[in-house]
Amino acid sequence: MTRSSAREIAIHCSYSLGFSHESADEFLAVRLNKENFQRWSQESALYKEYPNEKQLQYIKELVRGVANHGPELDQYIAQYAKDWSFARIPLPAAAIMRVAMYEILYMPDIPAAAAINDAVEIAKKYEDFLSPHICIAFIFQITVNTMIFRAFHHHYLMNSDTFQKR
Repeated sequence: MTRSSAREIAIHCSYSLGFSHESADEFLAVRLNKENFQRWSQESALYKEYPNEKQLQYIKELVRGVANHGPELDQYIAQYAKDWSFARIPLPAAAIMRVAMYEILYMPDIPAAAAINDAVEIAKKYEDFLSPHICIAFIFQITVNTMIFRAFHHHYLMNSDTFQKR
C-alpha cells in the first residue's frame, strides 16, 4: 500500500467519523480491523491491501489528529477558503482539506508538497462531488502561511541560545 492510498483511507475515515457518535479510537478499532477492511475491499480497490503496522499508525495519526483539531482546522478552512463560506464547502472537500492541513501543520516530517499533491489528486478522483479547485486554492493559501510560520519558528529555534543568554 502506498502512502497516498493510506492518506486516502484516512480521508475516508475522517469523513465517515463525522457522521459517527464514536470516538476516533472506537471508530478506528472497528473500521480498521481486518474483517471489516476485507468487507470494504468488495466495494473499493483502495481496500484490497491491508495496511502494514507503519501504515496503520499513519492512518490512525491522521484520523485522530483531524478529530482532535477539527474546530481549529475548520477555522483555517473558513479563513483561507476565499469567496466560499464554510457552509458551502462540500463535505468530501472539507475532509480532504482537513487531512492535508493536519499533515502540513502537525506532521513536519511529511513533505508539504506530498500532502498537497495527494489532496489535489484525491479531489480530482471525487470530482463528481466537488471541485478540486476549491482544495487547490485553499491548500495553497494554508501552505504559504505555514511555510512562513515554519521558517520563523526554525529561525527562532536556531537562535534560541542567543535569546536565553540575554
